[in-house]
Amino acid sequence: MHHYLIVFLISMVPLIELRGAIPYAVAANNLGADLNMVIVYIIAIIGNMLPVPLIYFFARKVLIWGKDKKYIGKFFTFCLEKGEKGGRKLQEKAGRGLFVALMLFVGIPLPGTGAWTGTLAASILDMGFKKSVIAVMLGVVMAGVIMGLASMGLFGAIGAIFAPK
Repeated sequence: MHHYLIVFLISMVPLIELRGAIPYAVAANNLGADLNMVIVYIIAIIGNMLPVPLIYFFARKVLIWGKDKKYIGKFFTFCLEKGEKGGRKLQEKAGRGLFVALMLFVGIPLPGTGAWTGTLAASILDMGFKKSVIAVMLGVVMAGVIMGLASMGLFGAIGAIFAPK
């Protein structure tokens, strides 16, 4: 049961999200945890989506407030600039197809992409809450499938190489 909680918590962490939670679960399974991967997938998606409304409505305000503070200013400025840069890049590439661009931005599991950055970018672009949440959710589902397949393939291959014969 504690592995499911760990999956949930990892999936909520910015920049790690499902990209860390699902490989953790696959690795835990390979070490004998016997996790149901459908349940892992659902838990990881819920954990990754849980912060989305808070990010959409409050993150930009908090980051703007904290960017000139002594101890947190550099980090808050970094986060704000990352969201703004992501938003500009999405808008430039997408034009009117911003919904699909946001979904793909969140869904393709690369460093610096994901629900946190995508939601912040959507907030900065004033994309609209409902549209943003749906695009992010579809992207999270897509990222989960990609990470699940990639993790099972990678860890399966490693297990086959190092498994006792």
